[in-house]
Amino acid sequence: MITIENQYLQAVIDTHGAQLTHLYHKAAGFDYLWNNPAWNKHAPVLFPAIGRSNMDQYQLNGHTYSMPQHGFIADQDFQIVAQTKHAVSLRAQATAATRKMFPFDFALELTFTLTSLGLSLTFAVTNNSQETMPFSLGSHPAFNVPLISGADFTDYYLEFSGDFELPLENFEIVKTPAPYRTGKTETFARSQKITLNHDLFAKGLRIIANSQIKQVKLASATTNHQVIVNLGDFANVCLWTKEDKELPFLCIEPFNGLPDVLGEPVDWQKKQANLQLAANKTQLFQYELLLK
Repeated sequence: MITIENQYLQAVIDTHGAQLTHLYHKAAGFDYLWNNPAWNKHAPVLFPAIGRSNMDQYQLNGHTYSMPQHGFIADQDFQIVAQTKHAVSLRAQATAATRKMFPFDFALELTFTLTSLGLSLTFAVTNNSQETMPFSLGSHPAFNVPLISGADFTDYYLEFSGDFELPLENFEIVKTPAPYRTGKTETFARSQKITLNHDLFAKGLRIIANSQIKQVKLASATTNHQVIVNLGDFANVCLWTKEDKELPFLCIEPFNGLPDVLGEPVDWQKKQANLQLAANKTQLFQYELLLK
């Protein structure tokens, strides 16, 4: 485990999967992140896939490859590239095992930087191969709701900001029991501000389909503490909590990429929302957690 901190915040990161595991508000003495065995993750990184692939497979250049849910990067060990008191950079790269699933010489470097306003996360994806590399990239942070004791899940609300039109739409999901898209959208909310309740997630994850959403705020009238997820270079946001249990957490997940539409394995060169990185190029993606 690696610890970085500044005057206001302390973050703990696991080098296995480069997963943020704790994010403490030092003065108020609470952790923004979920830590409970009822869902035994905290903020996994999703690469090179988001969601479940049909038959746990995909197509590329006439070949079929296996791909686990959300990709494989969460199971890889990262190496420290650089570290200061308030920041750390971690790097993972292709191995013989990953090439069997994803035939590219990739590197993924994550930089966590604490600021006076919160935590910045920067993802540098490098394609060292000689052909274009298709991929998806996401982050899956789970926030305690309530952030501090003395309130309930339903005392909190989400507020969406950006240059988008209402209503808010989400990609319709069918569960088999794994969640897949149907290829359709449905109305999620008719206003930018939504009071939380677990019934919102009875169907499972909600990937917002509206473009140009810039921020999602998690807040409550019961406290001044809040989380704003500034999506930065990420095109979509996914909202999720356990649909079969009323647990006090909510994931607000920046996505570049989407789960499969239910059916046959998909050609990743043609898959909707997949990113395409040219040979011998690096692309940066950044988002921020603004914390009070």
